[in-house]
Amino acid sequence: MPDYFKHPNALVESDNIGTGTRIWAFAHVLPGAKIGAECNICDGVFIENDVHIGDRVTIKCGVQVWDGITLEDDVFVGPNATFTNDCFPRSGARSFELQRTTIRHGASIGANATILPGITVGANAMVGAGAVVTRDVPQNAIVVGNPARITGYGDNARRTENVAPSLLEQSGKLRALNVKGAKLHRLPLVEDLRGALTYGEIDQHLPFQPKRFFVVFDVPSREVRGEHAHRELHEFLICLRGNCSVALDDGTSHDEVMLDSSTIGLHIPPKLWRVHYKYNSDALLLSLCSEIYKADDYVRDYDDFLKLVGKQR
Repeated sequence: MPDYFKHPNALVESDNIGTGTRIWAFAHVLPGAKIGAECNICDGVFIENDVHIGDRVTIKCGVQVWDGITLEDDVFVGPNATFTNDCFPRSGARSFELQRTTIRHGASIGANATILPGITVGANAMVGAGAVVTRDVPQNAIVVGNPARITGYGDNARRTENVAPSLLEQSGKLRALNVKGAKLHRLPLVEDLRGALTYGEIDQHLPFQPKRFFVVFDVPSREVRGEHAHRELHEFLICLRGNCSVALDDGTSHDEVMLDSSTIGLHIPPKLWRVHYKYNSDALLLSLCSEIYKADDYVRDYDDFLKLVGKQR
């Protein structure tokens, strides 16, 4: 006897079904499919042969999971979400180039969302209802719309307003950040009839001695930059003009700041994941770095970052 539940009106042809999985009425699972433990496959779901589904995955009604699709552990797929695996479909075509799609662990796909072929949706990402995903989605990102665009990261998704919190507390002091080590710094402001000036001095305003700087500008407003951590490098960010947001992650907690003042700097120490996004049209971001450029100091894969800070999935 199988150690999973199969509704009498479900058709399950695969022998690779994990313990405790439930497959409900009118679902059809082809012989080559692999489904993990404690999954919930709802009414009217079709799962093709070359499909890998991890543990504790929920697939709601009306979803078709085609060849080349991988759903890792703890993925949620909302009702009538659509997966695709062929960039140039033609009726009657006898062969095509299979495009593989991966939904990483903990990600959620909203109702009626469409995932184009060859896409990777990152760990713990959230794809909004009805979104059309045309490019890879970073881990922890929230994407909505057609085409899907990033509107938030991590815990910030749960805010009722999709904006970064203020840099200031009600008292007017710079607020403490939720991630370990990161800190906001206020820089001096000198104003007179000739204009305004701000500056920073090592040890007094800057927490390290810079060895390199770079400036980011002319970024299309919907593009994402950063998206990495450093092993040893410290970074100090100042938005000299306009504004942009920085999402921060220490492996346990998330926070986000909108840099919109040339007199406020953000110190990001090593071993913090950061993402720059929501640039406005004239944003000018200055980065002061504690080290010269070293490619091997960058950690660009989020799973590698979690290993660096000693966190487990």
